[in-house]
Amino acid sequence: MDNAIYATLTRQSGLMKEMGVVANNIANTNTTGFRREGVIFAEHLSALDRRGETLSMAHARGRLIDLRQGVLTQTNGSFDLAIEGEGYFALETPDGLRLSRAGAFIPSPEGELMTAEGYRLLDAGQAPVLIPPGASAVSVGTDGTMSANGIPFGQIGLFGQPEGTQLTHQGGTLFQLDADPEPLEEARIRQGFLEESNVDPVFEITRMIEVQRAYELGQSFLDREDQRIRNVITAMTR
Repeated sequence: MDNAIYATLTRQSGLMKEMGVVANNIANTNTTGFRREGVIFAEHLSALDRRGETLSMAHARGRLIDLRQGVLTQTNGSFDLAIEGEGYFALETPDGLRLSRAGAFIPSPEGELMTAEGYRLLDAGQAPVLIPPGASAVSVGTDGTMSANGIPFGQIGLFGQPEGTQLTHQGGTLFQLDADPEPLEEARIRQGFLEESNVDPVFEITRMIEVQRAYELGQSFLDREDQRIRNVITAMTR
């Protein structure tokens, strides 16, 4: 009797986590450079007796990041940049170097390219990208080379995830790598474009309905089990 309740509770806990992930995906449908997430479920088997019977419990073990590229939308902004293919921009944050696909940058009063949150964009040598004073008509080549009035002055860094390393979503559009990122040569930058979120809102809403129905079914089972236990206790104490 208790085993059924424990198994259902682990399932309910996992469904709650998945609901939170799906809701976060939907909330970031229009967030530039956002990557949708999914939940990885694992099955834990516990032996019940010597006859080999087992109890199966579900466990939401982790999150899966969908790294597929989003649609590139033209903005014509001089400092709106999108990566075509694999790769990430490197950003300097208070917590250290972070990777991102969000390419909406603005120049600071000192001429440094920054995100709206104040994180500085880094070049190929992982130094802040600096626009020369008085520079106009800034152009960015597909390899990240920056030019002002036809004169090159720097190169935006494009980095990838080395094989065997772990990429962790830090929230929003930031990712943390557990090793130094490796420079990429094949990725291309498109100036005047931004990469949209790769979230499919129709799929996410459909999944939210499925998760909600599964959770309600589990809750209904728990309610019936609770009532059954109460009835047994009442009958035994009469």
